[in-house]
Amino acid sequence: MIWFFDGSKQAFLTAFVYAYRDEDAVLSAGNSQLMLGQKSCFVRADAQKARRAEERLKTIDPACMKELDLLLRSGENNRGQIAFAYFRLIAARQCPVRGMLAEDAVTDAAECIRRVTTELHRFKGFVRFMESASGALYAPIAPDHDICDLLVPHFARRMPHIPFVLHDVRRAKAAVWDGKHAFTAPLAQAEIALSADEAGWQALWKRYYASVNIPSRARLKQMKGYMPVRYWKFMPEDPASLAESLRQAPKASPRTPQDGAPHPNGSPRSPHGCARP
Repeated sequence: MIWFFDGSKQAFLTAFVYAYRDEDAVLSAGNSQLMLGQKSCFVRADAQKARRAEERLKTIDPACMKELDLLLRSGENNRGQIAFAYFRLIAARQCPVRGMLAEDAVTDAAECIRRVTTELHRFKGFVRFMESASGALYAPIAPDHDICDLLVPHFARRMPHIPFVLHDVRRAKAAVWDGKHAFTAPLAQAEIALSADEAGWQALWKRYYASVNIPSRARLKQMKGYMPVRYWKFMPEDPASLAESLRQAPKASPRTPQDGAPHPNGSPRSPHGCARP
């Protein structure tokens, strides 16, 4: 049977209670194709069942709820099943299992969590704020995973007195810092009146970005590895234009092993030695 839930922690834990003893159970937070004859059930969150399941699991592994939060933030379609297999193993072994790397459920969960935390780390450098006419900052983002509220503490520490909005346009939600408190809210679209200085700041940033580029040392593949193309949309420095210029740039002449290398006295290239016969 496929057990559908809405993606929340309470709904997952409720579905976990119902599906735990079903060997063929599949938990899904999105769309799943039913096989011929396969049944499905949509599970609504039950606060009491979820609380009991959480308390029981935390007695086995106190850190597992943090992992569940990250797993459910994943943008992967099978995140529900990955989390279900991992937590069913915890319940079955009655001990923390994150070190049991021979188990597929553990490695799948670890890889899923790694993708979420890696993107979270990347976005600390990929967010591009714009200054609004009110002085608040606004940044549209479209991460693969649901991480916008996890970014707030990082930027709040760096700019504690400046209000800002991180707008996840993919999920139509926003994480807001008002200078004292953080909260999330639905936000489908945003019309922002930019400050008079914003165009100048963007032009200055583009100029800096272009000036540090070295066309003769083009590393386009490496650049895309550090800054994936799917994140370029909201970057004012326009990495796509830079990438195009790197494609058209002349290739650097290959260095020979002798370039820049010291030569001992008596070698053919030494100005102070004698050429060998």
